Amino acid sequence: MDFSFSEDEASIQATVRRFGDEFLRPRERKIDEGDQVPREVAVEMGRIGVLAMPVPEKYGGMGASASQTELVAEEIGRADTSMATAVFFLLEAGWGYLLSKYGTEEAKQEVLPPVTRGDHFLGIASTEPSGGSDIANIHTQSWREGNEFVIRGEKAFISGAIEAREWGGGHLTITRQKDGPGYNLLYVPTRTAGVEVTRFKNMGRTGISTGGIHYDDVRVPAKYLLGKEGGGFPLCLQGFTVARDFVAAACVGAADRALEIGKEYIKVRSVFGKPLGQYEGIQFELADLHALLEAVRWQCRRAAWLIDQRIFSGKTSHDSEVDLAVAAVKLKAPELAFDAFKKVMMWHGASGYTKEVGLEMGLRGVTSYLVGAEGGLNVMRIIMGRELLGKEFLPYRS
Repeated sequence: MDFSFSEDEASIQATVRRFGDEFLRPRERKIDEGDQVPREVAVEMGRIGVLAMPVPEKYGGMGASASQTELVAEEIGRADTSMATAVFFLLEAGWGYLLSKYGTEEAKQEVLPPVTRGDHFLGIASTEPSGGSDIANIHTQSWREGNEFVIRGEKAFISGAIEAREWGGGHLTITRQKDGPGYNLLYVPTRTAGVEVTRFKNMGRTGISTGGIHYDDVRVPAKYLLGKEGGGFPLCLQGFTVARDFVAAACVGAADRALEIGKEYIKVRSVFGKPLGQYEGIQFELADLHALLEAVRWQCRRAAWLIDQRIFSGKTSHDSEVDLAVAAVKLKAPELAFDAFKKVMMWHGASGYTKEVGLEMGLRGVTSYLVGAEGGLNVMRIIMGRELLGKEFLPYRS
């Protein structure tokens, strides 16, 4: 068992650490106060090669492993604690990977190169107004007419809705078959006739747009189908499994940044004649947070290793151990990040509540992963219960 980084992993991490420190951090507040991903951020990420990095080189990616991608997600969460850049990164990585694995050759050659350059946006459209984490209970329909699929329905709370409309690109959209029992996963360019986009306003993660997408008998060519007709549901689940580990890694990076800010402050802020860091009440909270951070960090890395061994390798499309490991880190990493920001804010007192310190930005950003983005925490508990006890203990019929 070797916990050291490979030469490639160390090089990638160092490159992204420089990008984070020198490029993202100076723009962090600008990103948080925007309403979509700054194009300069997308272009620079494309230039250094980290957009949709698991995509094979022939389509513009670097063919990166899940382990390498997880390291980059952690660094980006550490550099931009608003989580906006992290969301952008993990969408391109997780769903770019899925398209590269299951898309048609024609679609891959058309869609992926501009995504990896930062010219176009690629996201996932699964959540609907009636529900989110229950992906099987969707109402958006699709049916085939000749060499096209027709899509009718509505999606809600979709990241990158505005970027896809204004830059170009689109979303992998999960739909129920109108005349069959299955589901189709289709790439839908947002500029297609019949697609209407609306904007929502979030409390955090505001540097990437969130919106609704309405499909009014939208026609897309059959080349945009991923996998087999009717077989989209397991593909969508696989995409979420991969993306959730990158979410957790980004939350680990954000928590690490919160502790970095906190440690610097409690060393120099004096109260009643001595630094805050000399009080056991502060020291013990720091120790507990550090211990949890290291535990979750290495759980994330193990989950990424499992994804490499089982999913990225092509050995299987679904694995119980992978699902259990990923659900565990998606459950605990957002909670850890939220607690880290909350406690460090409290160490700062009144200044922690100001935007000048910047901790509120991280608190707002990671909250999105507490309340449901990429799967709510109780959904992660349901997944873990299923894998630990068996499907007969699910609270719903599988």
